[in-house]
Amino acid sequence: MQPSIVIDAENVTLGFGTGEARVEVLRSVNLQVHAGERLAILGPSGSGKSSLMAVLAGLEQANSGRVMVAGADFSALDEDGLARARRGRIGIVLQAFHLIPTMTALENVAVPLELANIGGHAARAAAELESVGLGHRLTHYPTQLSGGEQQRVGIARALAARPALIFADEPTGNLDAATGEAVVEMLFARLAETGATLVLITHDAELAARCDRIIEMRDGHIVRDTSTMAALADVAE
Repeated sequence: MQPSIVIDAENVTLGFGTGEARVEVLRSVNLQVHAGERLAILGPSGSGKSSLMAVLAGLEQANSGRVMVAGADFSALDEDGLARARRGRIGIVLQAFHLIPTMTALENVAVPLELANIGGHAARAAAELESVGLGHRLTHYPTQLSGGEQQRVGIARALAARPALIFADEPTGNLDAATGEAVVEMLFARLAETGATLVLITHDAELAARCDRIIEMRDGHIVRDTSTMAALADVAE
């Protein structure tokens, strides 16, 4: 039996500005992602990969095309509707952490649970932080945590509601190599436990190779879509 499709994007376009100043960042992008898949999106800066993630995650509205995500038609929703649709469906891990500085680690993880009306949010947030090795840091604020610890809080926050989809945009970009590797190990371990689908934006070919499938973007287009095994075989040749 074929795995169910959790992302179905058809002829997606996105641009900013008007007239001669307009910049097209996504050009008729078509993409399907299956449940449980680990998908890496590679490409140089300006290729459109982060913009594609923003559209698929409901952070940005496409100018045209159809975007179905976890059973919701994102292309038919306004900003408030997209925010509601993300709750419980989507977790997001960002390069810059984006933790709320006036909240403790526990409170940062509990916020999306509260917004999704998930009961026992404090206990669940504590359990999620324990699972990423931060059970001893529940009451610490972001400024009291290292970069690696902050990103682990970000992972706990993204996974706490058990969403079907996790988007990670350069999750190790602000970390040194050793810390980045530890965070990646933590992320993939938690994904294996939850069964969530991953869409990973990265410049790192080695990190991308840990996924099941790699797509490459150039100038707003998907120029290559292949399984990891096929991509590694091409590199070996």
